[in-house]
Amino acid sequence: MIPPAAAPAFLASIGWEGAEISPLAGDASFRRYFRVTDGARKAVLMDAPPPHEDPRPFLKIARYLSDNAFAAPAIYGQDLDHGLVLLEDFGDARVRDWLDANPTDETAIYARAVALLADLHKLPPADAPPYDRAAYTREVDLLTEWYCPAMGLEVDLPGYRAAWEAVLPLVEQDDAPRVTVLRDYHAENIMLIEGRPDSHDLGLLDFQDALIGHPAYDLVSLLQDARRDVSPELEAAMLVHYKALAAPGAGFDAAYAVLGAQRNAKIIGIFTRLWQRDGKPRYLSFLPRMWGLLERDLTHPALAPVAEWFAHNIPAEVRSRSPEDHAAA
Repeated sequence: MIPPAAAPAFLASIGWEGAEISPLAGDASFRRYFRVTDGARKAVLMDAPPPHEDPRPFLKIARYLSDNAFAAPAIYGQDLDHGLVLLEDFGDARVRDWLDANPTDETAIYARAVALLADLHKLPPADAPPYDRAAYTREVDLLTEWYCPAMGLEVDLPGYRAAWEAVLPLVEQDDAPRVTVLRDYHAENIMLIEGRPDSHDLGLLDFQDALIGHPAYDLVSLLQDARRDVSPELEAAMLVHYKALAAPGAGFDAAYAVLGAQRNAKIIGIFTRLWQRDGKPRYLSFLPRMWGLLERDLTHPALAPVAEWFAHNIPAEVRSRSPEDHAAA
């Protein structure tokens, strides 16, 4: 977490000369974050190094959210040639950390996060690409591209694709509106900040991959969190809460289950790739939770073709093992 070489000159060019730069966080991509301190002023420096990262989608969605009164970080300056952006600092009160220390606030905070989505879904969507069949398919293929080889599995690839082709129309053909999908809306990317009304006091991060798709997707991201346990009871209550606020129409429960399975299969593949290709083994510790979530989704009748494929191709005893243990065997 050494600051990028171009950072001091960039900061000086926008009035932050001599500011202290300290490591803040990295994530599953090439992006890194630093806290910038200049006396009483604080900001966050995003390092999104080209050609691996492009901060322009983040900037566009940040403007869309801010223009509609959502708490996206204000942009203080940018250097697109070096992939540097100076952002408003929302502090350290991530929802994940807050709830670890204040578990009795869980229902209230999740209700606010769901209300934020309901408000977002009532707006005309942002200018972003569609979350279409090609994207869904490309993402679920990550499981067979990374997880299955890591476990030494020879699986029915045409059958896998056919199973998803059978269920994805449930997401595409229902009567829910097409909305802005932030795609990583979960407790580690939502901040508690002060001075804003109602649900819009939740600070939003990590939305640069936003697409236009089904409103159930971000609910899945929030309520089937890859990094934090959310009880089935809270998940069910928040789905009722969302439907009361947004009235998403018939077929929503089936679409939620399909997108839950789609997202969780994708993440199993991504977390395996992060270990195997990128040298980030900590992501393997999340796989038991991901398998539990995926197996719950597969119990929905709408997922019968996909559930049958998993039953025949990835036995339960395989799912309980870590790719790391398999590699060491």
